[in-house]
Amino acid sequence: MATRHRRTEARDPEPVELAALADGSLPPRRRAALESGAAASPEIGDRLAEQQRAVALLRSAGADVEAPPSLRARIEADGRAAGVRGRRRHVLAGAATTLIAVPALAVALNVVGSHPSAGHFGAALGPTALAPGARGDATLTMTSSGWRVELSAAGLPRLAGRSFYEAWLRNSAGVLVPIGTFNEPRKVTLSAGVSPKDFATLTVTREKADGDQSSSGQKVLAGTIVRAR
Repeated sequence: MATRHRRTEARDPEPVELAALADGSLPPRRRAALESGAAASPEIGDRLAEQQRAVALLRSAGADVEAPPSLRARIEADGRAAGVRGRRRHVLAGAATTLIAVPALAVALNVVGSHPSAGHFGAALGPTALAPGARGDATLTMTSSGWRVELSAAGLPRLAGRSFYEAWLRNSAGVLVPIGTFNEPRKVTLSAGVSPKDFATLTVTREKADGDQSSSGQKVLAGTIVRAR
């Protein structure tokens, strides 16, 4: 009698299973098989790592100060433009239901879509005595090389010649770190090598090319950086 052999193939894990493994809610009997599959398959491993990053971000976001509504709206719009896939949005929302409120979840998903390991912060920039009509905002996104700072403001004139604007991050001890110069504060992209978690104040000053690299102290914008959600 011929023996019939049944071929057994490893089942490709469902997205909801990866989400459950990432947040620790997957039953033990399935967990071992899924962890083995993730170790053997780079594709499954990448998908699991993505879920784990999202869960970690959601858990940490709950303890932070909420960003202003106008800033949250801008960040959410940026995330939609980046094209977060509908399936990812649905799965991560299910995994995070017991972790954090919906507004924080929406921004966390945008962060995962734009940069897998990103932290995402923002600041609403207000006027100073030198520029009472100025307003703006900034978003700070972690990248592999540092922090990308996207700043946009209105109510400030264009500077030219030997005059320019300079942006700074400041910590609680008053230490200033320059993050870039520009002539007009519209859709400016800057770069920082220090974390906004430690340097939580963003300021913009008027400067002149006079050989002095320190801040002039002529602040035209200032704001406190918070974790965006």
